[in-house]
Amino acid sequence: MPRTGDRPPRPGERTRATSGPALDALDFTLDRTSPVPLYHQLSQQLEAAIEHGALTPGNLLGNEIDLSTRLGLSRPTVRQAIQSLVDKGLLVRRRGVGTQVVHSQVKRPLELSSLYDDLEAAGQGPTTQVVRNERVPATADVAAALGIPEGAEVTLLERLRSTHGQPVAFLCNYLPPALLDLDTARLEGTGLYRLLRAAGVTLHSARQTIGARSATAEEAVLLAERTGAALLTMQRTAYDDSGRAVEYGTHVYRASRYAFDFRLLVRP
Repeated sequence: MPRTGDRPPRPGERTRATSGPALDALDFTLDRTSPVPLYHQLSQQLEAAIEHGALTPGNLLGNEIDLSTRLGLSRPTVRQAIQSLVDKGLLVRRRGVGTQVVHSQVKRPLELSSLYDDLEAAGQGPTTQVVRNERVPATADVAAALGIPEGAEVTLLERLRSTHGQPVAFLCNYLPPALLDLDTARLEGTGLYRLLRAAGVTLHSARQTIGARSATAEEAVLLAERTGAALLTMQRTAYDDSGRAVEYGTHVYRASRYAFDFRLLVRP
């Protein structure tokens, strides 16, 4: 329902509006005849603009008075829309400055895809810093996951993945060394799964476990979080079309900036 101060709708009217310095290139379609509250329509469209990179960290949206004037909405309606995104950690109010984009939360579908591909498809502008790329003896856990003898040589990759200049995830992967030559420069320019596909590896399936824990001091430094901050964890073993284990990964993600999307179906 429109809040007091919103102009009454005309029959069948949909309002398109632009707003603010960072919003000048964006159109917002507000349907005043819809049962969906105007504040929710506005917050959804702002969130979509942030998630797809149309609004980036640091962008200023102006203050509530300016926004309400430009959008033809009441100030309480705009305040409620802004507050919903402040609560999600996407916006912040700064005294004397106005409302500012902080960051977007990455929402990743649960499927056999790489983080790099998912971020790129979402317009998040992923970048990668390779921390380690070397051969190491397989630990018991790694050997069990890859189906090789303990102590056998594996390639260890440690990478820091960022979007819009902010770290999102620390990725640790183990691969059989004979699988492909993992060049550090190429790894910093693209995703691991793309390199596997380019080498003729056909990814077919994976086993994956998702969990959560607190950040260690080392992880906090890498991910620009405080020690003890909430992290999402993922362990995945990927298999090719012959059933061979080709990659074992243990990853941590900033819970403040990252989420997994599930699609649940009822069994017939």
